[in-house]
Amino acid sequence: MKRIIYIVAILIFLTPVSLIYGQITVSPDGPITSIQEAIDQAISGDTIRVEAGTYNESDISIKKPITILGIDRPVIDGEGKGFIMLITADSVTVSGFDIHNTGRSYIRDYAAIMIEKSKDFVIEDNRLDNVFFGIYLAETDRGVVRNNEIESYDLREASSGNGIHLWSVKNPSIENNTVKGMRDGIYLEFVENARITGNVSIENNRYGLHYMFSNGGVYHDNTFRKNGAGVAVMYSENVDMKNNRFENNWGPSSYGLLLKDIRNSTIEGNRFYRNTVAIYSESSSNVQIRRNDIELNGWAVNIKSSSARNYFTENNFIENSFDVRTDSPRNNNVFEGNYWSQYEGYDLDRDGIGDVPYRPVSLFSIIIDRQPESLILMRSMFIRLLDTAERIAPVLTPKTLIDEKPKMSRIQ
Repeated sequence: MKRIIYIVAILIFLTPVSLIYGQITVSPDGPITSIQEAIDQAISGDTIRVEAGTYNESDISIKKPITILGIDRPVIDGEGKGFIMLITADSVTVSGFDIHNTGRSYIRDYAAIMIEKSKDFVIEDNRLDNVFFGIYLAETDRGVVRNNEIESYDLREASSGNGIHLWSVKNPSIENNTVKGMRDGIYLEFVENARITGNVSIENNRYGLHYMFSNGGVYHDNTFRKNGAGVAVMYSENVDMKNNRFENNWGPSSYGLLLKDIRNSTIEGNRFYRNTVAIYSESSSNVQIRRNDIELNGWAVNIKSSSARNYFTENNFIENSFDVRTDSPRNNNVFEGNYWSQYEGYDLDRDGIGDVPYRPVSLFSIIIDRQPESLILMRSMFIRLLDTAERIAPVLTPKTLIDEKPKMSRIQ
């Protein structure tokens, strides 16, 4: 028995420190200098610690449930060759790396971290720089992507990829990431029950968030600023959009929030500030738009006649160039109990509700639709007189698009 113990002790003593206790260490001057080599030696459940340094590796394949930790922010440089990390196992964690220089292609979606057919993974606290796609999830379940920074520099939409890309994914959690300079900051297609919270998506070439064919998700407390066209939510239902900031999304076809074919959803507690169009709605129905601050935008709301049974209640419309724009003389939506800074009515019974209904579609907005060049007259006294006359005796503006209970003071 003593002899067996003695032999085991000798084996432990002779085993490199980098390989004991379920832990493997990678370092530039150690016995293991390659991340891929460490992964190949690891068994399920091991932790690989990668020490500071630069590792010129690409197509790092992870096919077993392990944890890979960067110590003091090691750099993985893909040298522009293709994918950098490919994860196809469940329960993988990647944390603490600076990952640079994916390949670029017009036919392949090269990503810094590609996760396919996996579940219960965690990608956190990484910095991705000069990448085509950043973090790409395909056919995954219950993954977490949080506290990552992703940035790239291609100014052309056609040749840039998405920061965080999700395709055919269930139950993802995308939390507290910063994405800048990509095509779409965050892109979802065929995603179920996504939770997107606390992210900052800025200066992307197209959308800060692009939501396609994805049902039952929430996005709360995010910031979308200075993107090419703001945020788009399309062909989806039961989406909960709360407490986000849509700011400074300017351009000839730019929106704070674009809704297309959306049903049974909620837009609540958001701030729309200095967008070309704060909210654009086409073919959407049963959407509750309430308690939002819509301030200093070009158009506060552009709602097409194909949208119906949407409810705008208790919103603050403050100093927008135009409050509401529509392409139909009929109104199939409800505007009630909102605050309008351009309202000039009175409140004789002092109940906080204007005694005169407010008509948010101005005559001048209809004129601009037909003659865009007339925008140069926007601040003229003549246009103000026309709008006043139209509100008293409406002829061209929709007679039924009115707020019967406009609030006299800003809603807190």
